[in-house]
Amino acid sequence: MQRPPARPLAVLAVLGALTLTGCGTERAATADAPAPHAGPGDTAAAGPAARTLRAERVMRLTRPHGATGMTLLEGPTFGRDGGLYVVDVTAPAGAPKVLRVDVDRRTSRAVHTDDRGAYTSAQFSPYDGRLYLSDFAHGEIVSLAPGGGDRRTFFSGEVDGARMNPDDIAFDHGGNLYVSDSRGLSEGEAHGRVVRIDRAGEQADVLAGELAAPNGVSFDADHRGLWFSELTENRVSYLRLDDKGAVTSRHTAIRVDGGVAQTDSIAVDADGNLYQGLHGRAAMAVYDRYGQRLATVELPAGTKGLESATNVAITPGGTRAYVTVSGPSGGCLYAFDALAEGTRQSNGG
Repeated sequence: MQRPPARPLAVLAVLGALTLTGCGTERAATADAPAPHAGPGDTAAAGPAARTLRAERVMRLTRPHGATGMTLLEGPTFGRDGGLYVVDVTAPAGAPKVLRVDVDRRTSRAVHTDDRGAYTSAQFSPYDGRLYLSDFAHGEIVSLAPGGGDRRTFFSGEVDGARMNPDDIAFDHGGNLYVSDSRGLSEGEAHGRVVRIDRAGEQADVLAGELAAPNGVSFDADHRGLWFSELTENRVSYLRLDDKGAVTSRHTAIRVDGGVAQTDSIAVDADGNLYQGLHGRAAMAVYDRYGQRLATVELPAGTKGLESATNVAITPGGTRAYVTVSGPSGGCLYAFDALAEGTRQSNGG
């Protein structure tokens, strides 16, 4: 029997526990209703100034797939056409692996599928305008035409002698890619890396190594450094970069009190606030650039069947934010009002 491909990102950690079967059911919630799913340490982590940002359901995008037994939405990113593009990590061959959502009409359509990729992130390049996808299972970065199709392999092969498990990606202004490499996740070992790939796909350099399953990656608001999260350490670190993309310093910036939840993808708004997705809890933690907990994004009280809020995209030039949420009830899109406007870094990487 052929061994199935490696399961992507946090799916590896919870595959045995998740048997996804529809979007969350929920009852009406008042503004002062208690936040559901509070994790250990959440009150202390939030501090007295933190508040709840209540998200509302937009639509269900996917149901669990019979072939994989689950669905997991990721990588929301806005295209120049105004559409919100989303990937389904565990979609089997023939099922939509990339979808385009019209958030105003609340409709979606498939834009890409294949018999190979396990795509965990999506970003549009500022250099060539193509949609770039990270294929966790095969260690590749591929790209599509803006509306889907014309699949090309952008990068494949080893980086410093080892293949990547690319999770999330971010672009600098010049179109160079910064990739969170979750190598070592399935073994529970700190072999992960942050990798920079030039925009031609020819040169790959390790910016940070010996990381515990790095996941989210995003530039700060000024493009002076990179935020990245480590799934199995529940921490967010900061890499200061020079004007050539080389690291000048690195430090642990935020320790997330997630309890059973783990740090997933990251997005940054125009004011530099971080939106940290949580795998294992249908919520997001919001911090300012100095690590102060500002808010928690929560689903309506009573929502059931949704277990992870993996990623978010904030409307460019606006504050409406769209978060991908998945669990036994399927893959859903929820919306809330962010603390500041969206920019390129507000497409969660």
